[in-house]
Amino acid sequence: MTRLVRWEPFREMVSIRDMMDRFIEDSFGTARGSFDGEGFMSPPVDMYQTDDDVIVKATLPGFKPEEINISVTGDTLSLRGETTAESEVKEATYHMRERRFGSFSRSLRLPSAVVAERAKADFENGILTLTLPKAEEVKPKTISLKAK
Repeated sequence: MTRLVRWEPFREMVSIRDMMDRFIEDSFGTARGSFDGEGFMSPPVDMYQTDDDVIVKATLPGFKPEEINISVTGDTLSLRGETTAESEVKEATYHMRERRFGSFSRSLRLPSAVVAERAKADFENGILTLTLPKAEEVKPKTISLKAK
């Protein structure tokens, strides 16, 4: 018995796009961050939450703590930074010049309300770790049950 299948050309186009997306992710990875319009890479970020905190880790190699600005507005965390280029060596011929200098800006939506005033920021070996305490109203509550 032969079964007829309706041909949908747009489904094939979506399939091709999915294949290209997977190819790019497999080739270049998504953990490297994303490029902004000026060729500077925004930092890759991990974000997770515990019962009490939202934890954000950002990879910022080559930055100094004073070059990084962190702010929380409502449910949005913003990371900004700027680093300047070292002076170019005039009497040398460069064979490669891949290191990027400039600014980045990255905004992330937080998964729950936090108390920004009690946040902690640590910066070690190019890794920024933010610990953002959750607001009391979003923390899990335990209700004790007593049998009669």
